[in-house]
Order: sequence, then C-alpha cells, then structure tokens
Amino acid sequence: MANPIDYPLVVFALTFLALWLAARVGVVVLKARHELPEAIRDDFSVILAATMTLLGLIIGFTFSMAISRYDQRKNLEEEEANAIGTEYVRADLLPAADGARVRALLRTYVDQRIAFYVTRDADLVREIDVRTARLQAELWSAVLPPAAAQPTPIVALAVAGMNDVLNSQGYTLAAWRNRIPLAAWALMVSIAICCNLLMGWGARDARAEGALLVVLPFVVATSFFLIADIDSPRGGVIRVSPQNLSTLAESLRTP
Repeated sequence: MANPIDYPLVVFALTFLALWLAARVGVVVLKARHELPEAIRDDFSVILAATMTLLGLIIGFTFSMAISRYDQRKNLEEEEANAIGTEYVRADLLPAADGARVRALLRTYVDQRIAFYVTRDADLVREIDVRTARLQAELWSAVLPPAAAQPTPIVALAVAGMNDVLNSQGYTLAAWRNRIPLAAWALMVSIAICCNLLMGWGARDARAEGALLVVLPFVVATSFFLIADIDSPRGGVIRVSPQNLSTLAESLRTP
C-alpha cells in the first residue's frame, strides 16, 4: 500500500485546502451562529496563542524527526560504501580464483545499490531488491568454500568483511522504512485545523475574513510539505544521493 506522505505536493495541496476550509468554517459558521463576545476575547486570545504554540512545537519536533531520519540514511549510505570498498580490498586475502569472483560480484552489487537509491518506480525497486538478495547469496557462497578450506584468521577477515557488507544493506533498508508515523501526521493536522477554526472564529474585520485567512494555512501547509519531502526517501525533491557508492563504483572500474 502506497504511503500518502510519499507525495509531498499532494500533502501540500490537501492540507492547504483543509486548513483554509477550516478557517472559512470558523468565519462563516461559528462566527455567524455564535459571535465572539468582547468580554471573553482576551481569554480567547490566550487560548488561540496556546494552541498556535502547541502547533509550532509539534511541527518543530516532527521536522527534527524527519531531519534525523534523513541524516541517518545519509550516514548509512556512507557506511555501506565503506563496507563494500573494504571487502573489495580484503578479497585479496582469498585464493586468486575466489578473490576474482568476489570482486566481480561486488562490482555488480555496487551498481544494484546505486540503482536502489536513485530509482523511484516501486515495481523497479522490488526487482532491484530481488536481484540484490540473489547477489548477496552469491557473495556469501563465494567466501564460504575458501573459509571452510582454510579457516585462518586472515581468511576470517574476508568473511567478516562480507558480513559487514550484507548487514549494511539491511541497516539501510530499515532506515528507509523508518518514517514519521501516520498518527503523528494526524495529530499535527488535527491541531492545525483547530487553530484555523479558532482563528476564523476570532476574526474581527473583513480583511481578516478574506486574504489574511490564507496566510496561516499556506505557512502551515508549506511546513507540512517540507517535512513530507524530507521524510520521503523516494517521493521528495530532497533525497539521499549515493555519491559515496558512485565514487566507489568508478574506483572499482579503474584498473
């Protein structure tokens, strides 16, 4: 099932429309039926300010969550490139034929890992996952026979390096699946709708009931767009570039 947060522009459009409608409902429905008495306007202002502050805090915390996940994906891409590069060097510790096979498989494996980062199509991603799993099985089977034939500490380094290669891919996949929960999104949107309802209800003049009611929905929807963009590994504009893996792939092809 597709995650709706994978489409930041859709998130922006839907949240802006929902928040603007909430503000209009506050003006047209709440204010028309229950005009805000001047006697309680000061208390209302306190409630509105507290609700706005809560919304700002939640948006800030959620933005921090998205940034931390983005940084984690970047760091794991670097660690994955380092693990593959280290194992490529350690392949020299294996017998010549086995080392050559491991290096050839690693060159193909790097290309698949780069494709994982740059591909947006979900069907193609599933195909890449299948090919990656097949390559991992071939890589592991390539180091097992020499390790069984020569169980020495030197050969064990190559086996440990291959284990790091396989584990790094699992860590990366887990980080890409670690997203901001939909419950957190629902809470943010609910509080934002409440804020816009209160703002519309407390509007004083015609200007506030018109163009000024667009400002808060636009700003909040833009914040939601930025959070969704950073939190979406494939659907957003801000994405993790496999620059370390690409550099590694070029160096592995250099004689």
